[in-house]
Order: sequence, then structure tokens, then C-alpha cells
Amino acid sequence: MVDSPAFNSAVIDWQGAHGLPQFEQVGDGDYAPAFEAALKEHDAEIDAIADNPQPATFENTIVALEIAGDALSRVSALFWNRAGAHTNPGIQALEREIAPKMSRHYSKIGMNAALFARIDDLWTRRAELDLTVEQTRVLERHWKGFVKAGAKLPKAEQERLAAINERLASLGANFGQNVLADESSWILPLSGEDDLAGIPAFLRDAMASAAAAHGGGHSHVVTLSRSIIEPFLTFSERRDLRETAFKAWTSRGINGGETDNRRIVKETLALRAEKAGLLGYKDFASFKLDNTMAKTPDAVNGLLMQVWEKAVSQARAEEAELAALIADEGKNHEVAPWDWRHYAEKLRAKKFDFSEAELKPYLQLEKIIEACFDVAGRIFGIRAVPLANVVGYHPDVRVFEIRDRNDALVALFLGDYFARPSKRSGAWMSSFQSQHRLPLKNGRQGELPIIYNVCNFAKPEPGKPALLSLDDARTLFHEFGHAAHGMLSNVTYPSVSGTGVSRDFVELPSQLYEHWLTVPEILKTYAVHYQTGEPMPQALLDKVLAARTFNAGFNTVEFTSSALVDMAFHTRGSVEDPMAVQAEVLEKIGMPSSIVMRHATPHFQHVFSGDGYSAGYYSYMWSEVLDADAFAAFEETGNPFDPEMATKLKTHIYASGGSVDPEDAYKAFRGKMPSPEAMLKKKGLAA
Repeated sequence: MVDSPAFNSAVIDWQGAHGLPQFEQVGDGDYAPAFEAALKEHDAEIDAIADNPQPATFENTIVALEIAGDALSRVSALFWNRAGAHTNPGIQALEREIAPKMSRHYSKIGMNAALFARIDDLWTRRAELDLTVEQTRVLERHWKGFVKAGAKLPKAEQERLAAINERLASLGANFGQNVLADESSWILPLSGEDDLAGIPAFLRDAMASAAAAHGGGHSHVVTLSRSIIEPFLTFSERRDLRETAFKAWTSRGINGGETDNRRIVKETLALRAEKAGLLGYKDFASFKLDNTMAKTPDAVNGLLMQVWEKAVSQARAEEAELAALIADEGKNHEVAPWDWRHYAEKLRAKKFDFSEAELKPYLQLEKIIEACFDVAGRIFGIRAVPLANVVGYHPDVRVFEIRDRNDALVALFLGDYFARPSKRSGAWMSSFQSQHRLPLKNGRQGELPIIYNVCNFAKPEPGKPALLSLDDARTLFHEFGHAAHGMLSNVTYPSVSGTGVSRDFVELPSQLYEHWLTVPEILKTYAVHYQTGEPMPQALLDKVLAARTFNAGFNTVEFTSSALVDMAFHTRGSVEDPMAVQAEVLEKIGMPSSIVMRHATPHFQHVFSGDGYSAGYYSYMWSEVLDADAFAAFEETGNPFDPEMATKLKTHIYASGGSVDPEDAYKAFRGKMPSPEAMLKKKGLAA
């Protein structure tokens, strides 16, 4: 590490259990000097590779690049975890500074002519280098990465591209911070039984806990945390309060003032279009889809519209049923977006004779975590061992060893499950370090994966269990599917480790894992009542399984409309008024007025808080085509834990990372690529 007298080595030198960071030894003031030192070291490493007088080899160029920047990766992993899961004004200020600085740093590397010359030489001679499949994939990833970073552009265009990337990094950081500011600052106080009409006990407890977290000035509050706002919209009998809460939820990022994201979206789209043009692409969607399974915007829109037509037809039939319920209550209003969840819950209770409130006592967070680990044991042969005395990055964080059947340590896993004002919304998986087998400068022979999941479940009052909705439980399984993808990785090179796969393949392991939540054997074992310990009655279990496709039209319309708007933005290029484009797209496709996009443009963090899912939100559905077919492979055997299929799944999907082409990986598991039919059937949208 480059010398820095003010540098706290604990940021880089992780001496906790099994190489875990010692979070308690890192203060907010330690990040800036650590970044400074790590950036300098990475610069020196890059210069050494680029200026190597020896002819380029895979070892002295590609392998050297793979292990360069280890210190920077470590400080970045700690900092971005802090920025997302437990932020504060000081961290946010540093985030706004660091995001463009990192962009400048990587732009400089991507435009290093001497370095690209070495990579380009290897790429040109790849057929004669006797590379393995994984090595070829790694070389291709580096070569294409440099080309997309502008390595082949003239100097002036390189400089413009670097400026665009730097500005986009700043805009993405500001976008996410604005959404968090709108979310964390808004509450709806409730007082008295009239305000709480229809609210079940579990939600009252969660809202009381939220009130305490927001200063304790009220007995109960509604917040914009999904684990509170969605059940409130479901159960509250107060239509006026539902409307107030819904409008606040859907207005994040569009409230005027400093946190309004509309200008950020406009500038972001213009810069992305310019970037794509500089790099020779028709539009930003074509740029992002290059090197994915979908490959072209036409392929994406073709799938989305095929599903849309079925989904909107189903949603209109669902809306008619909800309108009939409203009329039965003697009311004459239409189905508004703040009515849908409320009356859908009543319709589900009527059709299937159970409600979310009846189900929730059987879905304890602790038991669903156990279920998640049990499934991993049955399919992958791993088990979780709690490390009770190990400190995480927040008191709510739990730390586990992940061991295989031979008791060998294969990963560390951290679970951070509860919502708090300092955490951005949603749920995600990330890593402190990824698995690989390359020797590092400090003597480490490869690295153990250290993976974490972040969720936003409502935290219960002290002494009470956290109870989940079925959607919450699916979210936990989904994120653990991502975690398993990272923890089971078995590759040599870091850049293709774990989730280092194409965007429209990365959701396959997570969405597939959700299927095992509703395997009857799992629900019978872990869906037990939090007071009596009795398992969910068979009759209720049967109703839950029968209702799996209930409200499918609504759910699919919510998602697909968001994906279509994302694609429209990124195939049009620069737009004068993004909100007008959103409205135009929704009108063209016939968006029902009773449903809104799952993520409206001003708070569409997947797309605008960074560019991870820009022109890529469709990938959840693309992966859903794969996951429905993949689970059907188990169903065809008659055993959801079939050992032969489980071995294939672990080997070809979860362990291979990006070391093989995703289509080849899927075919090795399943023998063929799927059609959308299994996915449509799973959703209840098949004819």
C-alpha cells in the first residue's frame, strides 16, 4: 500500500473472522484518505502493466489486471455498503465526491493507449494462445470493456467520453440520494382507532416501531418503506389516508425543490445517448444490450409486448371484479391506484377464503431464514453457522459461516434485514469480496467470498417477532438466490466470479430460488404460527398454493410498463420532457388508469441511480423465462430436490459465474433454451 500517514489500515487490511472487515475499527473519516491511497496504488499498478518492456502475455497483462486494484476494491466495498445500508450526511457528501472521482480514474485506465495495445495484441492473437474457455471469456471481457471505454476513439472524443462518464456518476449519486431524502423525510401520523381502521395487529406493531424510530412524537406512523406502505394500502379502510400515502409514495423524486429528479433524468438520457453515439451505437439500448442474451432492443420489446397483451387483458378482468366489490359496498367510485391493493385483498379473501393477515402469523422472519438455509442445504449441500460474537456493520446485521458437507468453509454471509431511515429502499445482494483462486501480492491464495443481503422488512417492537408477507418472504429467498450465486462461485478469475454475468442472466439464480419457498414440504416445516408453533393448516396451505397466480395481471402490468418505458427512453436518445415520454408510452400501450408503473421515472433507481439496469429492467422477465423452465426441470422429476438436477444446477448455473457463455451454461443444465410458455403458465397468463 502506498504510504499515507493519515491512513487507517483497517479499511484495507481485514483482520476479522476468516478475513472479514473489522467494521468497528473504521470511522467515517477513514474513507477519504483510504480512497486516496488506494487510487494511487492502483495507478502505479496499471502503469507497471502498461509499461512492461516484455511482450504481452496473458499472465503479465490480463492476470496482472485481474489482481490489480485489490486495495481499491476493498475500500470501495466498505464504502458503498455504508452509503447504501447505513448512510448519513457526511457519507452522502463523500459519495457525491467519490462517484465522479472513481469515474475519472477508470476512464483514465480505459483510455490508456499502451495498456490497450497489449490487450488488443492478445485479442488479435487469441487463437494461438491456447487459452481455456474461462481465460478466453476473461480476455474478451477486458478487450470489450476497453473498447466500450473509448480505447479506439480519437483523443478529443476520449476526453468527451470521460467527461460524460464523470457527469453520469455524479447524476446517479444525486438521483439515489434524492429518492432517499424524499422517503426518509415523509411520515403520515395516525392517531386514534378511526385512523387505524382495518389495520391488523402486526402492522400496528410495525408502525409503532417506525414511530419510535422517527423520534417517538406519534403513536403510529406510515412511512414509505415498502414493508409498511404496501400493507397499509392493503388493509386501511380509510380511503382518504390511502390516497395521501399512495401519492406520497409515487411522488418520490418529483416534489420540486432540491430533491426533484426530473432534470437529472433529462440530463442523464441526453448524456447516455451522446455516449452511445460516440462509441458507434444507434442508441444507448443497443450499447447496453451488446454482449447480453437478448442482444437487441427489438428482441426485448418483442418479449415485453407478447407478455403485455396478455397481462393487460387479465388486469382489466381483475379490475372489473374489484369494481364489483366496490359497488357491493354501496360506493360509487372507480378503482383508483390507491384502491387496488385494498380491494384485491378483499377479493382474494372472498375467492380463496384467506387473507394476508391470516397468513402472516405463519411467516416469521426467523423461520423463513431457516427455510432459506434448509433449501440451500438440500440443493447445494451447504449449511449456515451463526457467528454470534462477530460484529457486523450495524447492530442488526447477522454474520454466518457457510460450510459444505465436508465442513469446509466456502463463504461468509451477512444478513441485514430491517428497514431504517439510514438505509435506501429495496433489497439487494452485494459482496465485500468475490471468490477467485489467483494469488495476491499480500500472500493470500485466492479469496473467500464474503456476501451480504440487504432487505427492508418492518422491524418489530422489542420482544415481538418480525412477521413477513408472502411477498417479503419471496424477497428474502430472491436475495439469497443472488447470495448463493456469489457464495458457490468456483472460478479462477475475479472478473467472472459469481454474479459477474450478463445482466439478463444475473436474475436467473435469484428468481429460480424463489420457487422453493412455496414447495409444500418447506411451507409445512417452516410456516408455523408465531404464538402456538403449530404448522400452517393444510387447508390454508392449499389456499395459498391455489392463489399463487392471483392478481397476476396487476403484478405483470406494474412491471412490464416500467420495462417498456425504460426501453423507450434508451432507444429514443435525448428527450426534452421525460415525463411526457413516460405518459406517451403508457397511453400508447393502453396502461389502465387504475395501475401505475412499479417504478415511475423520478424514483426508478434501477435505471437512474447508476446505470446497472438502464435499458436492462426487462432482464427480470428475460430471466423469468429461464427460471420457470429451470424449475420445471425439477418438477419433471417429481422431486423438487432431485439430486441429479441439483448437481447440474450448482455446477452449470450457480458455480460457473461468467466463465462460460450464459446460453452454453443454461444448455449444459437443461439441454435446450426455453420458450416463454413456462413463464406465462407460471404467471397464470397462458391461454
